[in-house]
Amino acid sequence: MADLAPNTQKVYEAIKKLGATSEDKLKTADDIMKAAGVGKAIVTAALQDLVNKGYAKRVARQKSAGYYVIK
Repeated sequence: MADLAPNTQKVYEAIKKLGATSEDKLKTADDIMKAAGVGKAIVTAALQDLVNKGYAKRVARQKSAGYYVIK
C-alpha cells in the first residue's frame, strides 16, 4: 500500500468498508465518495489509480460504473 497516495488509500479503505469485495457487491463512485468523505474529483482520480495498479476493478454498467477491490 506504500505506492498509494493518501487520498487513494482513503478511497481504497472506503471501498473495503462498504464491503465491495466482489463483482456482485459493486459500489458506485457516489457511494464511495460519501464513505470516504472526499470530493468527486479526488474519488475519480483515486479509483483510476486503484484500477491501474491492480487494487480495484471497474465494471461498466448501464447507469454508472461499479467498483470493487481485488487486493
